[in-house]
Amino acid sequence: MRRVTAALLLALVTAQPAAAQFTPRAESAADYPEGAGREQTFATCTPCHGFRIVAQQGQSRRQWDDTLEFMSQRHGMPRLDGNDRAIVLDYLESAFPPRRAPAGWQNPFQKR
Repeated sequence: MRRVTAALLLALVTAQPAAAQFTPRAESAADYPEGAGREQTFATCTPCHGFRIVAQQGQSRRQWDDTLEFMSQRHGMPRLDGNDRAIVLDYLESAFPPRRAPAGWQNPFQKR
């Protein structure tokens, strides 16, 4: 039992810190909708998280802009300005626009 405890302690002490750079697995920009800015957007987002989380969102340009701002302020993403920001926002807006609720679905908590 002491050997297991000692091995576990050694593993915890020598483990990589949680802030280590994220490495996406089995993802590439080519997996996502074609469009101007796809590669730059992929490269902007994937140092911290997988691109699948981006592709699942579906937001308006304003919401994407707010998300970029949030990522810069809260998570230390390098701030995008000028043309770089416009390229990324153009791609996100065109490739992942807001989604509509499925046809026929009604929120059971809202009376119509």
